[in-house]
Amino acid sequence: MNTDPLEGLLRETLREEASAAAGRLDGLEQRVVEDLGDRAPRLGWLNGLKQLVAPTRAGRFGQIVVVAATAAAFLAVGALVGKDLPLFGGLKVESRETMLRSTAKNELLFVLPALNAENVSVVGSFNDWEPTPLSDEDGDGIWTARVSVPPGRYEYAFVIDGRWWGQDPLADEYVRSFGEYSSVRYVGGGGDGV
Repeated sequence: MNTDPLEGLLRETLREEASAAAGRLDGLEQRVVEDLGDRAPRLGWLNGLKQLVAPTRAGRFGQIVVVAATAAAFLAVGALVGKDLPLFGGLKVESRETMLRSTAKNELLFVLPALNAENVSVVGSFNDWEPTPLSDEDGDGIWTARVSVPPGRYEYAFVIDGRWWGQDPLADEYVRSFGEYSSVRYVGGGGDGV
């Protein structure tokens, strides 16, 4: 094997340093144990918090106490919010049905960048899959439309120059049916049938 003289010199130097250091490592563990002696660990406030989440019996008890206290606080707040609050000037929290009735009409804003498009529309469950045109009044390639809808779940897709485009980046989720994607948005309380 043909080695470079510099490589050989480096190997020899490293061997010498390793053998010189080996003597210092003898008994290192024993010296560390002697130096530590019978010192007790110091627990700070951060370690006390860590004890709460530690997988020990005391830690589990601490976790149960924290969860129970949090649940009690939420129940107390819920009990106060569910009633008239004369303490805060008679603030009354409306029921879910009242809130949904008061927001019976919501607007869906559709925004789509389609720089070279000539015709953009949106089709969906809110318009019986009939095209609603989007407009680009200033010619900047950003097409928009507003559609008033009651609260609920709506599937939709864009049609750009006759081509289906169903993955709107502003959608809440996507569904795939008949091999094509459609976008989904929730309006009002959200969920099916709301």
